[in-house]
Amino acid sequence: MSEQTSIHTVDIDKVLPGDPWAECRVDSDPSTRSGLGFFQRMAPMSPLVLVVLVLARVGQPEAAADPSYVAAVYEHRVVLNPEPRVPVTRREALLHMHRNLDVYEHAAARAARHGAQILVFPEDGIHGFNYTRSSISGYLETVPDPHEERWNPCTEPGRHNDTEVLQRLSCMARRHGLYLVANMADLQPCPLTTDPSSVCPPDGRWQFNTNVVFSSDGLLVARYHKNNLYFEEAFDTPPQTEVVTFETPFAGRFGLIICFDILFRDPTVTLVERGVRQLIFPTAWMNQLPLLDAVQFQWAFSLGANVSLLAANIRNDRLIMTGSGIFSPASATYHHAARGEPEEGRLLVARVPVLDPLWAGGGGASGGPTGSGFCPADGCVGPRPSSAASLDPPPQQDSFISSMMYDPFRFVLLGRAGGEVGVCDGAFCCRLRYEWESPGGGVELYALGAFAGTHTVNGRYALQVCAVVRCAASEPGSCGQQVEEAESRMAFTLEGVFDTGYVYPTVLASRHVLERPEQLRKSAEGRVVLQHSNMTAGLVTACLYGRMYHMDSEGAALE
Repeated sequence: MSEQTSIHTVDIDKVLPGDPWAECRVDSDPSTRSGLGFFQRMAPMSPLVLVVLVLARVGQPEAAADPSYVAAVYEHRVVLNPEPRVPVTRREALLHMHRNLDVYEHAAARAARHGAQILVFPEDGIHGFNYTRSSISGYLETVPDPHEERWNPCTEPGRHNDTEVLQRLSCMARRHGLYLVANMADLQPCPLTTDPSSVCPPDGRWQFNTNVVFSSDGLLVARYHKNNLYFEEAFDTPPQTEVVTFETPFAGRFGLIICFDILFRDPTVTLVERGVRQLIFPTAWMNQLPLLDAVQFQWAFSLGANVSLLAANIRNDRLIMTGSGIFSPASATYHHAARGEPEEGRLLVARVPVLDPLWAGGGGASGGPTGSGFCPADGCVGPRPSSAASLDPPPQQDSFISSMMYDPFRFVLLGRAGGEVGVCDGAFCCRLRYEWESPGGGVELYALGAFAGTHTVNGRYALQVCAVVRCAASEPGSCGQQVEEAESRMAFTLEGVFDTGYVYPTVLASRHVLERPEQLRKSAEGRVVLQHSNMTAGLVTACLYGRMYHMDSEGAALE
């Protein structure tokens, strides 16, 4: 196996400390700126490991005084089973999985050499995807509950049968001296011993999409079963939502979520509201512009929830999967493959501030207030009353409906002279004040859009969204379509009054470049303001993405 490595050192912006919702400003100092024939048809494995080593300087120039740790995530070009719906033997499944685990081994070695203390691998990275419930059988291992049994698979391999993957991951963590998070397929007896009243699936067993965590000596310390499945025929939703954390000696407590979980209250928001400010996020995320590009929403969630997020994605160009990063409210280290870039793996390494307020090793969190960023004034106690505040935008120009992310947004076009525009979708209104810094030769069309309702395609969840987007062409009907590049830059203030405290801000520039908003303000009445200028590239999307979690169970569109 050949491996090519390039090492890049990137300095991130130095950001003043404080709540990201309380006028966060970016400092302008540039200085801170072996297989059976069944598997021989698979693509050859030739991983390219790109290490991005980031020396984070958060708060005062002497950041060494602040507690921090070194994190790594690996974006893996998974070796797939070419016929995932055809059952295989355990031996065939193991031969397949070991090909991916060989890549993991090299990534772990690289991460350890660059000082990583924790390493995260993506969802489905060991076995792949698109299995049926029966065809994945050869890939399943039973993961014991770490709360009921203390087990080190590397040093005690004979305790449980058919746990070769667990043993290899355990030895990987032990060999390289780091905490390791991986995603795998788990088989559990039914009924579960923890829930004897649960109803068994027809085949009499539970199959779960599962995160496993190993300490630096190989001990299995955490197990989490994915709660929000995304067209995953092979797996079950756990009978009870699991809210899982684990402790580390270098940064305190981390919470576990997987992919689609990030869009729902349970377990993600529940973790945050219980004080967990460091989240681990293996994912197999298919990018969808203009609002749900992988790195776009990863940092948006980090900013909106005031948490760190260690996000590891799959790399698969056919499925538009790429985009991984190490995010905190003050910094972002990420990789998003460009079109035409070789389809290879990427390792990201960054120094991250410890945000766990309960961590005893460094006197608590170093990244600003210890609470979540959802509700700075009055706590996250539920939906906002619609009468809490109002937004009176200027009289609407001619508005029109255009589909964005399969939802009917109401748009108004932006004029070339700058100024102020507003648009409402029912009682939910958005307002934009803007000046063109570079109008992109006068050929790019932009629009302000508002949507308040229940998204129903590929998942059901309630939203309130304000978004400025570059339209795909010169016709209004192209507004809301996917766009990756832009030349126009603007200084702008985007605001809305939301009936929820859960709002995620993002500024996405041309070619998947993330920009940190210069100011984010949020009032107790639900008014959210995003302000930004001096863009480094053309604007693709500026968005305030509000999640109406309390409406999800009602199954009704917002009025």
